[in-house]
Amino acid sequence: MREFIVEADGGSRGNPGPAGYGAVVRDAVTGQILTEAAQYLGVATNNVAEYRGLVAGLRAAHALDPSARVHVRMDSKLVIEQMSGRWKIKHPDMKPLATEARSVFPPDQVTYEWIPRAQNSHADRLANEAMDAGSRGEQWAPSESEADRTAGAGGTSRAVRERGEAPLGEQLPSTAGEQLPSTAGEQPVSSPGWSSAPDLGAPATFVLLRHGETPLTPQKRFSGSGGTDPSLSAAGREQAHRVAEALARRGTVQAVVASPLTRTRETAAAVAARLGLEVTIEDGLRETDFGAWEGLTFGEVRERYPDDLNAWLADPEAHPTGGGESFAETATRIAATRDKLVAAHAGRTVLLVSHVTPIKTLVRLALGAPPESLFRMELSAASLSAVAYYADGNASVRLFNDTSHLRP
Repeated sequence: MREFIVEADGGSRGNPGPAGYGAVVRDAVTGQILTEAAQYLGVATNNVAEYRGLVAGLRAAHALDPSARVHVRMDSKLVIEQMSGRWKIKHPDMKPLATEARSVFPPDQVTYEWIPRAQNSHADRLANEAMDAGSRGEQWAPSESEADRTAGAGGTSRAVRERGEAPLGEQLPSTAGEQLPSTAGEQPVSSPGWSSAPDLGAPATFVLLRHGETPLTPQKRFSGSGGTDPSLSAAGREQAHRVAEALARRGTVQAVVASPLTRTRETAAAVAARLGLEVTIEDGLRETDFGAWEGLTFGEVRERYPDDLNAWLADPEAHPTGGGESFAETATRIAATRDKLVAAHAGRTVLLVSHVTPIKTLVRLALGAPPESLFRMELSAASLSAVAYYADGNASVRLFNDTSHLRP
């Protein structure tokens, strides 16, 4: 009996937003790529796109040999656990897709394995190629790849890849124009939000700590990842000491992850030393790059770059003067970092030491709030917030901007 490996992925830029999937079928013995599939879906959520990628991969494998055994590898913990039967499927958009996936092969012919995102790069690339093509109004077409070079030798049809369609010429239903539920970044938003069902297990809980004060903080100057990278001030070091003591009293933090910037590393080091933990650096937690506005006050930016500032306040896609990072780009980075850390720390409580924009963005995505909500949140230096992420993809904001530990 033949054995295939199906690697699948899906993504959404906006969640819901322009979405696409990618899937690749390999020979389990040789690792040879037998066929690829990718498609632009229109507007969909990340989870819908991931399930569509799974269905397309299974159908592509079925077209090659319906009697084969199939081992599915995906970096979506949600899809893998639901398809394995370990997690219940509660979201109404997921149930029909899971049913469709299960109908392709008999259940005893398919096994599932979660893999880190880095090991699913081929399917991820195909999904992004499909989304890029869709944004240009084009159909996906395969780039030069191992599949292109080996298709002739393997005798496998490339029709699926060349058409940019679902296997067997079937057009999976487009989600363009559907009113899908608002999602927390790349996960569905919970209806109850704060309640976990018994079958979900302990959530991954992120305790979000903004770094202590720097010399720029009291002056309310833009201080991102493209500036002078200031260290903590004397006040900031005292704040780091106080929050370390508070977290030690709570005794729940199991790991410490920090942005690579100096002020966050110094804050994290103070806390980790008190807790007896090591600090892991995560580049995705860095602050937004504010371009030419770095080091300036809001009033100075208003005076020097009024048009750019107005555009930035009105549009999350707008960039600060001088090629800084837009809020939309920051949100994409933070969502990917969140998914990576949730997968790595399922069931644990982790301290993330970061900055204003990343922490506000994590809260915004968990609430399914619009981008303009960033301007309606106050986040103090050395404040604590917390978000819990459950196994079914739901998120719960548990704390925001707590500064009680800083009081004498």
